[in-house]
Amino acid sequence: MAKVIFQEDRCKGCGLCESACPKGIIALSKEKINAKGYHPAEITDETQCIACASCAMMCPDTVITVER
Repeated sequence: MAKVIFQEDRCKGCGLCESACPKGIIALSKEKINAKGYHPAEITDETQCIACASCAMMCPDTVITVER
């Protein structure tokens, strides 16, 4: 199973990873706010992840790591 790791403290909540995910399982957190004042991205259902790494490739700040 794939593991997706977000460096939440560096995420600026741009949402590009949300739109890049073919499974639609990435969303901006509604509860968390990081040190920069943004709602960081998070994966909603890791069991559905296909490890395509589209989210990591789309992230302009390289805060996403996908492990297969």
